[in-house]
Amino acid sequence: MREIRLHDTRTGRLTALDAPGGRVGIYACGPTVYARIHIGNARPFVVFSLLRRFLEHEGLRPELVINVTDINDKIYVAARAAGRPSDELAREMAAFYVADTDLLGLGRPDHEPLASQTLDGIIGLIGSLVERGHAYEAGGDVLFSVRSDPDYGSLSHRSVDEMDQGEGVEGAERKRDPLDFALWKARKPDEDTWWASPWGPGRPGWHIECSAMAEELLGVNFAIHGGGSDLVFPHHENEAAQTRAGRGAELARIWMHNGMLQFAGEKMAKSTGNIAPLHVVVERWGRDAVILAFCAAHYRQPMQFGDGVMRQATAGVARLREVSRVVVPGESPEDFVPIRDAFFDALAQDFNTAGALAELWRWIKEANRHGDPVGRGHLEEMLQVLGLENLLGPELGAPDHVVDLARRRQQARESRDFTLADVLRDEIAQNGWTVRDGPGGFELTPA
Repeated sequence: MREIRLHDTRTGRLTALDAPGGRVGIYACGPTVYARIHIGNARPFVVFSLLRRFLEHEGLRPELVINVTDINDKIYVAARAAGRPSDELAREMAAFYVADTDLLGLGRPDHEPLASQTLDGIIGLIGSLVERGHAYEAGGDVLFSVRSDPDYGSLSHRSVDEMDQGEGVEGAERKRDPLDFALWKARKPDEDTWWASPWGPGRPGWHIECSAMAEELLGVNFAIHGGGSDLVFPHHENEAAQTRAGRGAELARIWMHNGMLQFAGEKMAKSTGNIAPLHVVVERWGRDAVILAFCAAHYRQPMQFGDGVMRQATAGVARLREVSRVVVPGESPEDFVPIRDAFFDALAQDFNTAGALAELWRWIKEANRHGDPVGRGHLEEMLQVLGLENLLGPELGAPDHVVDLARRRQQARESRDFTLADVLRDEIAQNGWTVRDGPGGFELTPA
């Protein structure tokens, strides 16, 4: 097995993945379900789903947890604006999240815990923090004492005095220190859902939810904690501090963060309306183009998103489909092994999918130059890890009504009725197929 090294945000260095007994626990922060997710929200889902595939390829036993935050201020705000119960809105948006990420065809995480179903663990961890002197009750709220943790700030590399928790002035008079943050929030009159606790009715803060969900499923000191780089502070800093203070152990050994998607040079975010909903993007460009676009950028770097990027990814998908013409079932030639090995070596060095893709394209270039048919074994192996194995799968024949549309389109083109030909082409696309013209006539491929 290769030595797998990943960038750890805490140390700022590539760190060898430690997998005792082959087990690799991975926790990645999922969405807060107050609206349908956008393409930027999908990046961590894709990154950590593909990382799981790579680790499985290397003979390890990854266990991927991606949570759903269904208790949060944003849900109350969105529900009030829509005139709906907050728990109803959260359930609906959680169902949309599952449906939308299913469009990516990468399978589900091993566990998808809900904050609302982890209240016992959340309350237990808060209780431990109070008992150990790291948290205190104030007017029904429970607050974490930031300065009680001497290592606070070690993840985000910030001076403690410069840290603003982003909680505004609400409840500031109850804090012993402005830096302290909420573990439990007392119920407010306009909040329609709440839970009982030793400190009175209310609901948990965002940060403690993830600490408890991760611990419940993976224990403490698990291998990898992931999420977007926008979560390093305060969310992940606070998660790390809570577990360290409450359990006397680090939550995770490696903190792995993906870069943000940018649209027209600005971070994509629901709060600004600068978004492209995931289901709309998949419907327009196809799941293969979405995944290939993500793979073409290193996960730690910001990624530009727009029509140009997606057109390039679509061309790449077409190129991968075309390679099926020059490969045959069976093992690849021995002289292709170094390229295949370079592909997986790139993934072993900080999960460099962009570097791996360069090797994949090199493999295809060599296959096209090869004098004899090339066995597709390596290609299938590489594409499977990238979630693109379906591009070389057996293609089902188009339904009769789609074939009929293609024949009518061909007749229209021969009659130089290009307006009708374009209409029929669009109708074929609406049925999930792409028509291409060649010397031998038309060809239909799944869109």
